[in-house]
Amino acid sequence: MAMAVASCSFSMCMLSDASRIPSFGCHYATLRRTLYSDIPKVNKFTYSKRRALTRGPSSNGETRKEMKGVSKKKLAGRSKGERPHSLPDGAGREMGQTESTAFKSPGVQRKDKKGFGYDLKEPQVGDSSNLQDAAFLNAVVKVYCTHTAPDYSLPWQKQRQYTSTGSAFMIGDGKLLTNAHCVEHDTQVKVKRRGDDTKFIAKVLARGVECDIALLSVESEEFWKGAEPLRFGRLPRLQDAVTVVGYPFGGDTISVTKGVVSRIEVTSYALGSSDLLGIQIDAAINPGNSGGPAFNDDGECIGVAFQVYRSEEAENIGYVIPTTVVSHFLEDYERNGKYTGFPCLGVLLQKLENPALRACLKVQSNEGVLVRRVEPTSDANNVLKEGDVIVSFNDVHVGSEGTVPFRSTERIAFRYLISQKFAGDVAELGIIRKGSFMKVQTVLNPRVHLVPFHIDGGQPSYLIIAGLVFTPLSEPLIDEECEDTIGLKLLVKARYSLAKFKGEQIVILSQVLANEVNIGYEDMDNQQVLKFNGTPIKNIRHLAYLVDSCKDKYLVFEFEDNFLAVLEREAAAVATPCILKNYGIPSERSSDLLEPYLDSSEFDQAMNPEIGDSPVSNLEIGFDGLLWA
Repeated sequence: MAMAVASCSFSMCMLSDASRIPSFGCHYATLRRTLYSDIPKVNKFTYSKRRALTRGPSSNGETRKEMKGVSKKKLAGRSKGERPHSLPDGAGREMGQTESTAFKSPGVQRKDKKGFGYDLKEPQVGDSSNLQDAAFLNAVVKVYCTHTAPDYSLPWQKQRQYTSTGSAFMIGDGKLLTNAHCVEHDTQVKVKRRGDDTKFIAKVLARGVECDIALLSVESEEFWKGAEPLRFGRLPRLQDAVTVVGYPFGGDTISVTKGVVSRIEVTSYALGSSDLLGIQIDAAINPGNSGGPAFNDDGECIGVAFQVYRSEEAENIGYVIPTTVVSHFLEDYERNGKYTGFPCLGVLLQKLENPALRACLKVQSNEGVLVRRVEPTSDANNVLKEGDVIVSFNDVHVGSEGTVPFRSTERIAFRYLISQKFAGDVAELGIIRKGSFMKVQTVLNPRVHLVPFHIDGGQPSYLIIAGLVFTPLSEPLIDEECEDTIGLKLLVKARYSLAKFKGEQIVILSQVLANEVNIGYEDMDNQQVLKFNGTPIKNIRHLAYLVDSCKDKYLVFEFEDNFLAVLEREAAAVATPCILKNYGIPSERSSDLLEPYLDSSEFDQAMNPEIGDSPVSNLEIGFDGLLWA
């Protein structure tokens, strides 16, 4: 990745540990992750994690921005004006602890399942020592991507385009596999085979942000002449030899590095703010390696290189996405024709290591995890209650530390079982409620984020009313604005609040485009709007509907701390077109807000005066005994 630092803080994502959720940056200390250095961005998105993860480094022959590692309490903050912000380091759980760390994804350089080659047992090379002439190396290609990211502060336009390079490999059926961050916000993707000087146009078929995988296709028949797709191998064992192949910076030809498997466990994925199974290796992974395959000694692909861990106290720590996660992504695509995501259970859990705690809950054996909270938007909210103890998941016993058996002599985090399921699957939970054992069933679905880490569909939504610019709060917007301009109260909601219903958003007044009709409001920015003419706001589509259907003389917007902004309705309608013309804005609202508004009764059932105010406490987030499933 041509080095982009991203900063998006708030990480209570599905299957991720809540302890990764950052505090606040600029003057507020914030947990952050540096993203894949492959993608050079004008703005940096960091995704909060307990440890600073960075997407795989990428490189670029022309321009490379080095991605700086950020620890849990260190933010590589950069606002639009390139304001540097230095914060206390610290990957520990307490605010005083310090450790300079960063996970980086080695990604782009700047600048059977049927048909996908699964479960093909025959090795492609017999002698791993003769790697130079190994035919499977020809399946690894170089990716050239042109990115055009949205401008979240000015949501009606995009930022200046930039280019990056990374790696990908052939998996059969005319498809290529790479990292999602290698083709993030893509406007053009090209690929080039080893030993060739012709670049071919590629199309992004699916992009899985949580698992950092993207599926590409190339229509040109010439590109596939003589191509031999890679075969996927099984999950490796500790100390198995591994070879990472790709196109990192430092040259234009293919690069090969070797090492061994150091660890296999549920780990943090920097781009998706999620926790999935990962393989830790000690082979060198550098900018540009992102999206490249990792091979075992039989020439089988055992995973995809995607991020590295940078620390003053550690070295040679790279991460590979295992074939189990890759196969989940591909099967999801085959089932649905698109990527739908990894499901979650939607509960906050506490370990039950303490014997007195287990006795109080009437848990007889050393097993189970305590349900502390249940997300209102999850199906589990219909069957689980606070105080329940989950002792099994689909008849697999859950230990008191929140782990389950994994392979012969290993144990792994309980959420690994959930990540093996697909959206819509039904799971059977064995629970103890007030001393009585029972079994309940719940549907698993992707987690609903109140403040999203990524904006699907390109541009963010916006609504302009007499120069007042409204937009939903998102982590990319927080990063662009820099956290010290957002305000502590809004950041607390962004980091720690839970959505009460699907579709709920925190709508903010991003800025005011000065005009005589909005005189006195020019300095307002980044404030949450709570009500319009006395009606609580559910999301930006609801706000647009309320404004369009308003017949009152005045438009009254109520913000935090009882601050009011009042406009005369007819004067606002007259002034808006002039303001748009003066500021060169093509439309008063984003295209998604042009569609008819459809209300839902579930919104009204979930509504109360404190919209978006269902905070998870700071203690719950920082305590390692608690985890999100």
